[in-house]
Amino acid sequence: MDDEENNDVRPLIGRESTVVPGRFGDPFTVDDSYVLTSRGGGRSAPGRPLFLALHGWGANEEDAEKLVQMVAPFNDYVSLRAPYTLQEAQGKYIPGAYSWFHDELVSGDDMDYDVFAAATAVDRWVREHVPDEREVVPIGFSQGGTIAVHLLRIDPERYRAAVSFSGYLAPGRVPGTAPADDRLEMLDIPVYYCYGKNETVVPKYELFACAAWLEEHTWLKTKSYHGLDHAVNLEEFNDIREWMINNALASGVM
Repeated sequence: MDDEENNDVRPLIGRESTVVPGRFGDPFTVDDSYVLTSRGGGRSAPGRPLFLALHGWGANEEDAEKLVQMVAPFNDYVSLRAPYTLQEAQGKYIPGAYSWFHDELVSGDDMDYDVFAAATAVDRWVREHVPDEREVVPIGFSQGGTIAVHLLRIDPERYRAAVSFSGYLAPGRVPGTAPADDRLEMLDIPVYYCYGKNETVVPKYELFACAAWLEEHTWLKTKSYHGLDHAVNLEEFNDIREWMINNALASGVM
């Protein structure tokens, strides 16, 4: 990307949050101390894409790591930890519980600011730590799935594909928070987007809006799963493995 498109130079910050301390859109840096990698430091299978695992609200890098292990066990991966440690009502930190955003579900301009900040931090980490020639596939659940999609909206040429479990979509109303939407539409990047038919955390209209937007901007495969709430299941994993094999993202050997 050229200097005008570099997402690091224009921090976009909104109002103060009442849930996670700070302002929506506060810039941050991914902490290398908490990055998990597959065997060989993520360099054991250089001929296959590297998976970039992103966890959801109240989870951590170990949870995200399991997603990749279930769908692409023979690919390299890295799993990142979100920057914000969640607290109980009494102000005590909750061990192992982290968030990428300043609330479990953000909306409107708050979402634009927070999703852009998180995607920018993750994209910066990728550009600084992964060789340019290595294909990268972001995969995430909930907040992580939202970031996986938004990486395509800020730096689409860098990512081979994306997988979003129960993610949602930033509206893109704040100028500069989704700068590559027009470019993305021309690239036909494969995306798998899935969620449960019994979803109770992300509103149904958000799920439908995300699927509709992805249909217009990516090469989308989407499916909803009977009896599934805000969670993942084996049926999803099996379908995603098949999709990955069909798109030359992972090995068919199990």
